[in-house]
Amino acid sequence: MGDKANAYPGAAGRATAADHPASVRNVVLVGHSGSGKTTLVEALALTAGAVNRAGRVEDGGTVSDYDEIEHRQQRSVQLSLVPVDWDGYKINILDTPGYADFVGELRAGLRAADAALFVVSASDGVDGSTRMVWEECAAVGMPRAIVITHLESARADFDAMTRICAEAFGADDPDAVLPLYLPLHGAPGPDGHAPVTGLIGLLSQRLFDYSSGERKEAEPGPDQLPLIEEARNRLIEGIIAESEDETLMDRYLGGAEIDLKTLVQDLERAVARGVFFPVLAAAPAAEGARQGLGTVELLELVTGGFPTPLEREAPTVTTPDGKAREVKVCDPNGPLVAEVVKTASDPYVGRVSLVRVFSGTLRPDVTVHVSGHGLTDRGHEDHDVDERVGALSAPFGKQQRALTHCIAGDLACVAKLHRAETGDTLSAKDDPLLMEPWQMPDPLLPLAIQAHSKADEDKLSQGLGRLVAEDPTMRLEQNQNTHQVVLWCLGEAHADVALERLRNRYGVQVDVIPYKVSLRETFADRAAGRGRHVKQSGGHGQYAICEIEVEPLPNGSGIEFVDKVVGGAVPRQFIPSVEKGVRAQAAKGVAAGHPLNDIRITLLDGKAHSVDSSDAAFQTAGALALREAAADARIHLLEPVAEVTVMVGDDYVGAVMSDLSGRRGRVVGTEQAGGGRTLVRAEVPEIEIGRYAVDLRSLSHGTARFSRSYARHEPMPSQIAERIREQARDAS
Repeated sequence: MGDKANAYPGAAGRATAADHPASVRNVVLVGHSGSGKTTLVEALALTAGAVNRAGRVEDGGTVSDYDEIEHRQQRSVQLSLVPVDWDGYKINILDTPGYADFVGELRAGLRAADAALFVVSASDGVDGSTRMVWEECAAVGMPRAIVITHLESARADFDAMTRICAEAFGADDPDAVLPLYLPLHGAPGPDGHAPVTGLIGLLSQRLFDYSSGERKEAEPGPDQLPLIEEARNRLIEGIIAESEDETLMDRYLGGAEIDLKTLVQDLERAVARGVFFPVLAAAPAAEGARQGLGTVELLELVTGGFPTPLEREAPTVTTPDGKAREVKVCDPNGPLVAEVVKTASDPYVGRVSLVRVFSGTLRPDVTVHVSGHGLTDRGHEDHDVDERVGALSAPFGKQQRALTHCIAGDLACVAKLHRAETGDTLSAKDDPLLMEPWQMPDPLLPLAIQAHSKADEDKLSQGLGRLVAEDPTMRLEQNQNTHQVVLWCLGEAHADVALERLRNRYGVQVDVIPYKVSLRETFADRAAGRGRHVKQSGGHGQYAICEIEVEPLPNGSGIEFVDKVVGGAVPRQFIPSVEKGVRAQAAKGVAAGHPLNDIRITLLDGKAHSVDSSDAAFQTAGALALREAAADARIHLLEPVAEVTVMVGDDYVGAVMSDLSGRRGRVVGTEQAGGGRTLVRAEVPEIEIGRYAVDLRSLSHGTARFSRSYARHEPMPSQIAERIREQARDAS
């Protein structure tokens, strides 16, 4: 920020324990897949740790792409932490996946960070999902900056991309999104492309040349200063407009020269307050070079312009029983309040938890209280237990570097927390506390699975339990109606990663099977049935006869059983037996094997034998009577209908509504949601939206979101119902 050129030479590249929150910066990198986030993280780590005490290049290995799945899929699938030291500050860089299926990892990174760096490719632009994350950050006032990457691309145009960023991110005030530096180009190559070799600071009017592989500062030539005059004036006006000194603009417009120190201070305050969003440029270092273009400038922005953890509001904290508890902002000496923002399994050390400490100081080998939020609806184990903390460490690629402590505002990896899950709160054993959870998206893509073999079946439950403990965006369902094990995921890539982790990390081979929707059956008309169960050959006989009438009831009525027997035709002690028999048969279904519902069954008459009648005989007779009634009646198949709400950009409303209609959906209303978006409400059969999470993303180019909730069951169209009955007959 202040055009500082010196890198901090102490403990280069090594993670150290911060001793005060003011020396910590937590920044999350956000951007679409392929924007260059991971490459940028590596370049920042190389610049910050390029020179060690002996003057040699520090070899840190791969700094963030350490999951074998990421190597195989050639993309980031999880949040990773890369801590670096720069100019006396500890910077925790949180690299997030750019693919929409892993938005849970992104949300975790936003929770752990105090500022966001949006990474935009100069050759690709800004996608819809990145805009939505920007709006999320704006809603909570998170400071943000933008870095344009891939400047080495032949299609790169920094000026054009800066304008695109201003349009995408500066809807309220385009003058709040402005560049701090302009790229300088070298001589064109044989293909006519002129590579970016340096930057020129708009405030300092200094040139920073990276062509040698190291940043060198110089005076710009007289022909270069006129090129930046317009951009410099606009930047100064943008900074002054956000200044807390209201006289500054009048002085500037009056012709007064504003000194550089004042401008830099106002810029840093505006960035930290989340009202000004500087644009920077970056390009990876050439092979053998120590510094990538723009990396020093980015590190200076992070340390000088991004807020300290002390400037973040204290989290909402309660006791486990819900009583409010006030916690001082980021006090290392306060009560311990830390949160598990990421859980992973290491084949050598077991479960590793990435923890952000919000209050107090976390130390190794102490017992802490673990408070969970009881996400039992997502298959997570409810827990409220004490656990002993293992070693504290900071990651650097596949290495783990030991830490002596972790103060409020810092992050660390914690080993051997066997019960803690993502989103859990760590607090003192004698002072248990609970942090308000952050919002996670609902998984809406079902993946039905079954164990491949008996050996896999024995390990499946434990493997699935570990999966959902690591990933709160995944929901585990044991469907009682379809008898399927269902993993609910955010998309196909999310599902692929889950299957690969089951296979390679937990040694469980599973087969993916067609997902079944919970259908039901009901009688369309009144019907009667007679159940006769008479067996008297050999041994004790069985004798039970009952006559019933079945009639349909309104949706949601369930099953009613009415006794209208007169004269003791069915002895009183056997009437519950008849009810038990018809209810058992209703649970099995009478047409296609789906539970029978929304009917009234009336027992009208029957016969019994003084010796051979029994509870079992009348249960069987009741079931036979219901089957006979169904044989002569029209049976409707009932399918579940969901209330679907789609938030979509106005450009895609027509396509979304047409698609919903093609899924037998009924659009029940639309309303403007602001920001060029429309809320579409519809009712759609659940059998038609099994893959809607994938299809909607494709239809809207990743800009739409939807939610769903069960509305009711209603009769299925006859042609579809008949196809399902045929499938049931073939299966039997």
